[in-house]
Amino acid sequence: MLESELLQAIKLALSGDWHRAHNIVQKYNDANANWLHAILHKMEDDEWNSKYWYAKTDGKQYEDYVDANTELIAIQNWLNND
Repeated sequence: MLESELLQAIKLALSGDWHRAHNIVQKYNDANANWLHAILHKMEDDEWNSKYWYAKTDGKQYEDYVDANTELIAIQNWLNND
């Protein structure tokens, strides 16, 4: 359930629907949801908030990816292979 909702949030974010993606992801608090939450705030250009959420992941860093869309695809691949 969680993974399917996070995948839906990624799809929404990739299509430009930041708010709906954020509404989904903020319901959860595991490492993957926190990673996605961090990416969403990176997309929003809210570096401080993004780094806050990265600190709640399993070692992911703000600087790991320059492009948020590339990072969204990376987490999508991670979730699909999990």
